[in-house]
Amino acid sequence: MSITVFGSVNLDFTVYVNSLPRAGETLHALRQISGLGGKGANQAVAATKLSTDKVRFVTALGKDAFADTIRAELSGYGVDMSDIKTFDDAASGNALIHVDKESQNTITVVGGANMAWADDGPDAAVFDGCKVAVFQFETPIKATLAAMQAAKQRGATVILDPAPVPDAPIDAVLAAADVVTPNETEAEALTGIRPVDKDSALRAAHALVAMGPSLAVIKMGANGLYYATKNGTVGYMLPFKVNAIDAVAAGDCFCGALAVALSEGMDTEAALRFASGAGALATTQYGAAASAPSRADLDTLVSQPA
Repeated sequence: MSITVFGSVNLDFTVYVNSLPRAGETLHALRQISGLGGKGANQAVAATKLSTDKVRFVTALGKDAFADTIRAELSGYGVDMSDIKTFDDAASGNALIHVDKESQNTITVVGGANMAWADDGPDAAVFDGCKVAVFQFETPIKATLAAMQAAKQRGATVILDPAPVPDAPIDAVLAAADVVTPNETEAEALTGIRPVDKDSALRAAHALVAMGPSLAVIKMGANGLYYATKNGTVGYMLPFKVNAIDAVAAGDCFCGALAVALSEGMDTEAALRFASGAGALATTQYGAAASAPSRADLDTLVSQPA
């Protein structure tokens, strides 16, 4: 098994509005959808749709009606559910999402069972045979660190999507990561450097590499991405031109696709182009997990001249 995702799963409730509500403001929504979400689930769905190998998804649910809906959604996407843990005394996770006409969004996450893991995290055996392991911060920090260390001990490449950035110190977590993939806001929270152009983005990437990862990727949405490696290589990648309507899970699809690319042995440049294409295609569909692209569509996009 080449990819393991340890992370969150939620039932998402998304409303589309002309503009994001301000404090004290009540708005009428243009439309509403509900469906599978959570950063871990989005990454697992993306990896499952893109990979020819089986993807292992390690996650947690409560014992409630949301859990039944989530299981049905995961099954519909073909996600392996053999590593789902049930916490009887916790509710299943959910998220409340606003998306405006510019495809910008705000998200409030109710962690529930996702945050109920013990400090030692999941059984380390879930990383047996794993080439690439993916993590985020919608699970407890200590459990996440323990899982990352277990994956690394088994020789896996460890990808950390550092969202949402926690208030607690995460130096040890960053040191355990091989690849870290923040967006502009997350990069600023981690480094104190706001990426607004080439110079600031690369300074942020170098600062992250100095914390431990071998590769730091600064995702800047419609402005592309910048990256730096521990051996001194730096680069910039133009964004793909697509008709974006919903950016909710673009970063998650990026990470799921990056895991697939690295598991298939792509070099850094090719892997980041593959991941960028997945993130771009995700913005052309509504929903979170539902926006993950097919392998055929992604291969067609990345085969086009840069």
